Amino acid sequence: MTTLQFTKNAETVLRTRYLIGDETPEDLLWRVANAISAPEPDKEYWSQIFFDLMASRQFMPNSPTLFNAGTGQGTLSACFVIPIEDTMESIMKAATTSAMIQKYGGGIGYAFSKLRSRGSRITTTHGKACGATAVLKMLSSLSDMITQGGKRHGANMGILHVSHPEVMSFIHMKDNNTEAQNFNVSVAITDEFMQAVDQDEIWNLIDPHNQEVVDSLPARNIWDAIIDSAWKTGDPGIYFIDEANRHNPTPHLGNLDSTNPCGEVPLLAHEACNLGSINLALFVEEGQVNYDALKEITQKATRFLENVVTVNTFPVQEVKDAVDATRKIGLGVMGWHDMLIKLNIPYESPKALEIADKVMGLINDVAKTTSMELALERGPYPASKESQPIRNATRTCIAPTGSISVIAGASSGIEPIFAVAFVKNVLDGKQLTEVNPYFENIAKERGFYTPKLMEEVAETGSVQEIDSVPQDVKELFKTALEINYKTHVNMQSVFQKHTDLAVSKTINMANNATREDIASAYRMAYESKCSGITIYRDGSKPTQVLEVLSKKTSPTTEKETNNGLIPRVRPHQLQGVTERLRTGHGNMYITINFDEEEKPFEVFSTLGKAGGCESASLEAISRLTSLALRSGVEPKEIVAHLRGITCVPAWDQGVLIGSPADAVALALERHVTGSPRSSKTLTLLAKSLPTTAATEEYTVTSLSSNGTNGTNGKSSNGSGLMCPECNTNLIFQEGCLACLSCGWNKCE
Repeated sequence: MTTLQFTKNAETVLRTRYLIGDETPEDLLWRVANAISAPEPDKEYWSQIFFDLMASRQFMPNSPTLFNAGTGQGTLSACFVIPIEDTMESIMKAATTSAMIQKYGGGIGYAFSKLRSRGSRITTTHGKACGATAVLKMLSSLSDMITQGGKRHGANMGILHVSHPEVMSFIHMKDNNTEAQNFNVSVAITDEFMQAVDQDEIWNLIDPHNQEVVDSLPARNIWDAIIDSAWKTGDPGIYFIDEANRHNPTPHLGNLDSTNPCGEVPLLAHEACNLGSINLALFVEEGQVNYDALKEITQKATRFLENVVTVNTFPVQEVKDAVDATRKIGLGVMGWHDMLIKLNIPYESPKALEIADKVMGLINDVAKTTSMELALERGPYPASKESQPIRNATRTCIAPTGSISVIAGASSGIEPIFAVAFVKNVLDGKQLTEVNPYFENIAKERGFYTPKLMEEVAETGSVQEIDSVPQDVKELFKTALEINYKTHVNMQSVFQKHTDLAVSKTINMANNATREDIASAYRMAYESKCSGITIYRDGSKPTQVLEVLSKKTSPTTEKETNNGLIPRVRPHQLQGVTERLRTGHGNMYITINFDEEEKPFEVFSTLGKAGGCESASLEAISRLTSLALRSGVEPKEIVAHLRGITCVPAWDQGVLIGSPADAVALALERHVTGSPRSSKTLTLLAKSLPTTAATEEYTVTSLSSNGTNGTNGKSSNGSGLMCPECNTNLIFQEGCLACLSCGWNKCE
């Protein structure tokens, strides 16, 4: 029997997120092992095998399996795809199904490409369609209202075909960093479109309802828009839909129109996938990969995931039927950078690509062989038309491993380490320095370890500028933002070569990366036959400073900064605009007055008759909004806090308005333009407002990166967004937001 080998950090994560009641970590693993071994004739034997798999940290299933296996409640699958057809009935059914799935912890992917474009006529009601982006925002609002197991909101993926009439508005939908923040979005790109870009051809936008061409524009304009928005915010990603469907094992069942939230699992309508990962760091012995041991673990892990399909439960029958028909599983890896460090091979080296090819090639081959053996034992998957019987339509993918990699004590997926050291927030308010154990061990073995060195590393998260660290060690410990984006893409493409599904990976770039770099990465991913790509440029998300370490301001600047918090005196006369918005509480009239610089100065709102509770609440919102505007608070910050608040939603001209507060945010967002009272153009807030002046110098202590913040030139140190569980700065990796401290992952 294997003795549990969890670190204190892993035990903390298990205790705070996974253990039920008075469970111990050992109890949890036995609960899961006993549940997953149920289909086996020799249940006791396989229970021990599966327990040892997890207790040794050589393999971990996805979080829903750890949460729910053996409890009789919830699903064991992490990812789903729900279809949306061009009917009101389908849209509402998708919303209901999504709510049930997210209630029990699943992430959902949607393809909105079949929905008719905004403004299209609806013959049955003589009305007009709200459009694909409006439906996405509605589902986003729904997701905001649901917490998974009372712990967190669900993650989603929204995909729109590049020929859809709304593709340009879809591309720019998240430019203001306020819309649909619980959605990852990607554009489905075809081979034909890439050819049109290369040849500078005109691209037709086609209404899916009637297949009529409603607009035409240069294909390069769409391509450039994708690049520009990705450079600004990290969205949208790209889904190479033709490449994904070339590897569709069941084309007779339909096309792979969408993926799960992190993009590693293209799925058919109503399908779900069951995931797990092998910890590669544990398969290095005496400086060599132990391929025999890796083969044995792959066989056991494949059988484990096959059993998960059998014992799984689902909230709706359509999902169960789709899963039973194809029995898809996704076996992946974690600890890849750890393995390279133990092999003394830099991540950014040709040798690393060579080892990746061999390691993942073996895992893919063994998983396939094992599935064939299971087919002889249990029969092929029901929808199979393959020449050789096989139990599972897919066997491998590279999935996010945020929480389970913390439990396993491994680096995430195939990502490079994000920081050599970072400062971890603990529950009692203290901060502890977490140093990469491999770096610490090497420093001690080679004699350059000092406590001062560890502190110095924690300040930046990097060792590249520290003279006392040998050059070969610096090469081993390059972080995600220090590794060239071409290496990121090449690594993803090598693993993609040996996966049945796809690869979840973030192509991290420093803040000074250009739009040309983004375009180059997209092109490389397409030419190397990746199924998709996600890019994040450091500092491209709005930042939220965790702690101010230093303020280098002159007395004059400090005074000016303080004076900005004092509300300005209202002039006798101001000009403004009034807008009528339809809300769930009735028509609402919002007046925005502007100062001499044509910036919002105050807001007045009326709703229904005076004296009602809704009217009183709206008056309070308007007064506080006005106070904030007069005190120098940027309108975009007010919008970010009010947008998306939902009570009784209603549609207004194709836009979903969740509440009176949401309406105030929408009005502000619409009317902040260069000339708000004369222009009819509704310019997005993000494009019209200046960035915050750099009057103070900040350094984030929770983790570090090598990028620079576009405002002050200092390290941005992660996304700037804080973990909802431990208040540590989040990072972007594996296609999603993740926390290095507690293992929280938005998409797991």
